[in-house]
Amino acid sequence: MTCKAALLVTAAAAIVASSFAPPATAQQAAGSFGQGRTHVFITGGTGYAFDESYFVLGAGVSYYLFDGLGLGLSFESWSGSDPGITKVTPSVQYVFYQAGALKPYVGGFYRRTEIDGLPSLDSLGARAGAYFQAGRSTYIGFGAVYESYQDCTPSVYRKCESTYPELSFTVAF
Repeated sequence: MTCKAALLVTAAAAIVASSFAPPATAQQAAGSFGQGRTHVFITGGTGYAFDESYFVLGAGVSYYLFDGLGLGLSFESWSGSDPGITKVTPSVQYVFYQAGALKPYVGGFYRRTEIDGLPSLDSLGARAGAYFQAGRSTYIGFGAVYESYQDCTPSVYRKCESTYPELSFTVAF
């Protein structure tokens, strides 16, 4: 068999073999950010409020309704200073899963903040950043957040908007 004939036979065999292979599903194309996937995430670090430093620990879950589009719910506890603070945050996020190694994301959220001894605060915010794949179904996220507090009194709360970095660790199921 000549080299040209061997090449043609190999090409024909590849075409026949690929015709029996199942097509890639949308979830495979979107990977961990595909429709029906669930992410569990944790956050931690320091926060600053009322001229005090806090230890912040949080956890949450996101569910991807469509490829790249997830709805989430998270909880944060701010401890180590006074007053105590807790936050509950429903959110929406879109991950550009088609990108290469870094997966950019954008999102928005509503947050309810409970502060010991003070009226609760509602806020609206936006976030943007990127996920870096750390393992098969694990990601580390780096980004920035802008948050604006509604019905905020600067004389009580000192600041009614803030911009801050965020770091997250996410496991996808």
